[in-house]
Amino acid sequence: MWLEYAFPNDEAEAERLDMQHAMQSHLLGDRLFWAPITETPQRVLDLGTGTGIWAIDFADTFPSADVVGTDLSSIQPTWVPPNCRFEIDDAEADWTWPEDHFDYIHNRNFVCAIRDWPALIQKTYQHLVPGGWVEWHEKHPEFSSDDNSLPPDSALVEWSRKFFEASVTFGADVDSPRHLKRIMEETGFVDVEEHILKLPVGSWPREPRLKRCGLFEMVNMTQGIQALTVMLFTRCLNMTPEEVELFLMSVRKDVKNKSIHSYYNFYVVFGRKPPLPS
Repeated sequence: MWLEYAFPNDEAEAERLDMQHAMQSHLLGDRLFWAPITETPQRVLDLGTGTGIWAIDFADTFPSADVVGTDLSSIQPTWVPPNCRFEIDDAEADWTWPEDHFDYIHNRNFVCAIRDWPALIQKTYQHLVPGGWVEWHEKHPEFSSDDNSLPPDSALVEWSRKFFEASVTFGADVDSPRHLKRIMEETGFVDVEEHILKLPVGSWPREPRLKRCGLFEMVNMTQGIQALTVMLFTRCLNMTPEEVELFLMSVRKDVKNKSIHSYYNFYVVFGRKPPLPS
């Protein structure tokens, strides 16, 4: 097991993360969150903030909120709203904030980054105020099609299989989004909701919003798939860099194939810490 982040940390990756922000917000109906939080949140935590774009947008939208974004990497801008700040921190390390502190905790895209989800969700429970909400937005990159247009022996299906296998070896199983609702309920959260959205790859959907999301994800899968793949496949599957690059050529070909109507699931899961008795 390697105690490190599985993906790169450079300008190209920062641009990819900002593009993912645009795509995922659009997938959610041009919204930053779905949890029914109050109109005047006070203390907000954005775990794994990345470039900080979600935290900045949230701070602009809610001037009442004191928004802190945390990440292992210091890639956030210095020009930010006065009610937003960033800290270098590991979400799986001991938290230094007081318990019963945050009104709302948000995370997005912790795929292949967390090794102990029950422990992390327990931390969010302890550090939320009674009645506070936590919300997860997570990809489950198992590709499917509803019209059998995705051949079972396609490179895209094979990439998905290899990615899941590598994530287990890495110690951060990407199957985790399927278990978030159960873990939250076992931790003690109430009013837990799980929404599973189809995230298309390519421009094949007829619905305009999904078509735009599919175009975003096609760019992500063609331009960003190397960043998502090389370290995991070379370290965890013992593939050579040359083997990975050759394989990714076939994956990109599938992604661009207009006859393949592929998608994967995007999980939106939120719940609240039980409020104090009235």
